[in-house]
Amino acid sequence: MKGKTKISIDYARCGESGRVDPRTCGICLRVCGPAVFLLHQPLGAVEENPYKPRQWRVTAVHLSLCTRCMKCVELCPEKAVTVTW
Repeated sequence: MKGKTKISIDYARCGESGRVDPRTCGICLRVCGPAVFLLHQPLGAVEENPYKPRQWRVTAVHLSLCTRCMKCVELCPEKAVTVTW
């Protein structure tokens, strides 16, 4: 594998401002064997009830573990995941 893996998530499609709540979808989180993705609140999120947050996003944090199997790209129903190298 040559080149560094880059994984992008289109938050206009998935995430706090997207059409899909990643907590209810989570396909990328489940199909990724090496667990590259992390589900978390966006930095600086202001919540009405901090004990029951509503804003979530998926971020690729462990890029060195990515095997480039492309399952996250193929199975994302919103086509929000892009993998390049």
